[in-house]
Amino acid sequence: MIIDAHQHVWDPSVARYDWLTSQLAPIDRPIGFDELAPALRRAGVDATILVQAADNDEDTDLMLRTAHEHPEIVGVVAYVGLDRPERAAQRLAALRRDPVVVGVRSLIHDLPDPDWILRPDVDRGLGVLEDAGVPFDFVAVLPRHLEHVPVIAERHPDLRIVIDHLAKPPIGLPDRQPWWDLISRAAEPPHVYAKVSGLYSATDESGSWTPDTVRPFFQRAVEAFGADRLMYGGDWPISVLSGGYDRVWAGLSQLIGELDASAQTAVFGETARRFYRLDAGLLARAIGPR
Repeated sequence: MIIDAHQHVWDPSVARYDWLTSQLAPIDRPIGFDELAPALRRAGVDATILVQAADNDEDTDLMLRTAHEHPEIVGVVAYVGLDRPERAAQRLAALRRDPVVVGVRSLIHDLPDPDWILRPDVDRGLGVLEDAGVPFDFVAVLPRHLEHVPVIAERHPDLRIVIDHLAKPPIGLPDRQPWWDLISRAAEPPHVYAKVSGLYSATDESGSWTPDTVRPFFQRAVEAFGADRLMYGGDWPISVLSGGYDRVWAGLSQLIGELDASAQTAVFGETARRFYRLDAGLLARAIGPR
């Protein structure tokens, strides 16, 4: 089974997306799952996970409605306000009544404080996730963000953490540091995972990346995490800005295909299934008759 562990939908008429502006014209509009489904079928992807795109409940509710309409969607990574731990606990309890809710994420990379994740109130919010057994998608863009991963992993030894997009490695830049060393340190705790997703050029967002430019960073991730802690993600529709889903699939599947058979199985789906503890019934529905 192939599971795409990172997709989005959004609709600015029902939720607020502060980062979505006219500078992102091709995707500055309502984006529904129907646009993605044909590309998933072409790639042979069986199931996918939707990930929050805004720090509000309305975006989560939109993802849940979408998931209930499409059997291919076997997981939703929702938003809860980690800086309001009491409300986070209440909201999480309500969300977890739906088996499709498999994780939580906040757009920490859009916040002005790069150390937000270390705040005491946020730390208590992470404790809410840890106590509930709900994993956390960690968005690391700055080196400072990546430095925080070992810290929160030590504070929360039972909290499964996945680093989205390999923390945006410096693809196309002459210097691989500090990412090269920081990603290795972040991978040391065994409950930290990473997504092979969103791996575009750091110098050109128009799609100038190639498998060859991505390969050193992918191989570094395999060395650091091992295939059993890596998962594939298509990052649609952000990927529209860098060549589209078909191109992303072709490039990443080429790199993953260079691994041995058991490692391919892990990255293409088994890691995501284990990490998110995906519901067996939803997985069966995804691969059943459409």
